[in-house]
Amino acid sequence: MFDKLEDLVRRFEEITNELTEPSVVNDQNRFRKLMKEQSDLQPLVDAYTEYRKCQETVEDSLAMLESESDDEMREMLKEEMSDAKKRIIELEQEMKILLLPKDPNDEKNVIVEIRAGAGGDEAALFAAEIYRMYVHYAESRRWKTEIVECDEIGIGGMKSVTFMINGQGAYSMMKYESGVHRVQRVPETESGGRIHTSTISVAVMPEVDEDIDIKIEDKDIRIDVMRASGNGGQCVNTTDSAVRLTHYPTGIVVYSQTEKSQLQNKAKAFALLRAKLYDIEQQQRHDAEAEMRRSQIGTGDRSEKIRTYNFPQGRVTDHRINLTLYKLDKIMNGDIQEIIDACIAADQAKKLANMND
Repeated sequence: MFDKLEDLVRRFEEITNELTEPSVVNDQNRFRKLMKEQSDLQPLVDAYTEYRKCQETVEDSLAMLESESDDEMREMLKEEMSDAKKRIIELEQEMKILLLPKDPNDEKNVIVEIRAGAGGDEAALFAAEIYRMYVHYAESRRWKTEIVECDEIGIGGMKSVTFMINGQGAYSMMKYESGVHRVQRVPETESGGRIHTSTISVAVMPEVDEDIDIKIEDKDIRIDVMRASGNGGQCVNTTDSAVRLTHYPTGIVVYSQTEKSQLQNKAKAFALLRAKLYDIEQQQRHDAEAEMRRSQIGTGDRSEKIRTYNFPQGRVTDHRINLTLYKLDKIMNGDIQEIIDACIAADQAKKLANMND
C-alpha cells in the first residue's frame, strides 16, 4: 500500500508542476483533466502527509523520552505519542478506503426512472411520493431536477416518471436507490382498514458523456413526433413537440414531451436512450463479473427488493444492510442521507474485505 502511496504523491507533485506550464494553461482540455486528477488525489495525499507527520511525532516522542527525566514532561510526551498512534490507525483505514477503485460514473449526473409495480393506483400514488422524496433530497444537496417523461393518473399518482438529476457526485449517492421499493399501509380507498402491500421499481442510470462510444444506427431507430398530452403548458396539444424513439434491437421505447421545442425533446429522448443502452452494457458486464456483483451494495439486480416503507409503524427498513429507522415522515420528505451513508459504508467494508482476501 505504501509503495502505491509514494507513487501517487509523486504523481500529485508532477501534476502540480505541469499546471504551472504555459502550454498546459493554454490547452483547456488538458488543464481540466489535470485539475480533475489533482482534485481526486488531494484527499489521499493529505491523509498520507498527515500519516507521515504522526509517525514522526511517535519517533520524536520515543527519542525524547529516553533523555527526559521530568515526570510532567514525560507524561505529556506519552500522551502526545498515544494520540499520534490512535490517529495512525484511523488514517490507515481512511487511506485503504481512498485507495479502493473508483466507480468511473460516480461524478456524473443521473437519470432516474420510477415505475409503479404491484398494487394498482396505490402503487402509482407511492411512485409519486418517492419521486417527491428524491426531488427534496436533490434540493437539500443543491442539485437540479428536470422531468423527461411522466405518465400521471387522475388522483395524483404516477404510473411512471423519468427525470434527470444534475449535480456533482449525483450518481455516487443515487446509485444505491436502484431496485424494488415496497410500501405497507392502509390505502385511502380501503374502507376496511386493511394494510396493503404495493411495490415500485427504481432504476438509476448515469448520464452518458459524449466521449463514451454508444453506437445508435439510424436504421435501428424510429422517430415519431406527436402532440404533447397531459396537464398544463402552453404547447401541450398545440404543436407536434413530443418525441418518441423506438430502438428496434432492444425494444426500448423512450418518450419526451416536457420541452416546448421538438429539438429539445429529441435531445432529451436521445440522452435517455443512450443512458438506457449504457445501463444494459453495465448490467451485462456486472453479470459477467459475478464476484464484483457480490462485492457491491445496491448497484446490481434491478429486481432486488431493497427497502420497505411501513406507514403504520413509521419505519423504513433497508434489507441489504439490515438497517431500520423510525423516522418515515422525515425520509419521505427527502431525508435519506443516513440510509445512503450506511449503504456506502457497507459497500466499502465489503470491498475492503475482498481486497484483504
